[in-house]
Amino acid sequence: MKVILATKIEGLGCEADLVTVKAGYGRNFLIPQGLAFEATPANRRFINMLQKKRAEREAAELANFKELAAKIAGIKIELKLEAGEKGKVFGAITNQQIAEALAAQGVKIDRHALDLEKPLRKSGDYEIPAKLHPDVTATVRLHLEVVGEVPAAPEPAESPAAEPEKPAAE
Repeated sequence: MKVILATKIEGLGCEADLVTVKAGYGRNFLIPQGLAFEATPANRRFINMLQKKRAEREAAELANFKELAAKIAGIKIELKLEAGEKGKVFGAITNQQIAEALAAQGVKIDRHALDLEKPLRKSGDYEIPAKLHPDVTATVRLHLEVVGEVPAAPEPAESPAAEPEKPAAE
């Protein structure tokens, strides 16, 4: 069954797309929910209006994401992480904490947009890519400070002369 999508449906298509779906899915779910309508000749002429509406919406979204990327470029986040007596770090900085820190600075993004390979546990400066839109990627600059971190002391090398020799058992 061919239907014209009225809204974007993940895994199927965007509004004004002509897609083929199973008859039951189209008849029993998409059309009654108002997510699509049957691809009749009259409705196919209606596609032009939906395509214009979609193009305007996508252009506005792209402009908003470019503006958001410019805001993110001007922000540097500073976070602290607690460490114990022996320098063991409690927890880690994840994309959730980074998204919350950005929200505190007035920039709200989805935490899933942040491409953090693994949680951060060491002090330093990080640049984390944020995929805001298929055409827009921003870089979040982050300075992480581990509080209570103990610098690694070099372990003394054991020399064979320092150990007393044990008498051989008779």
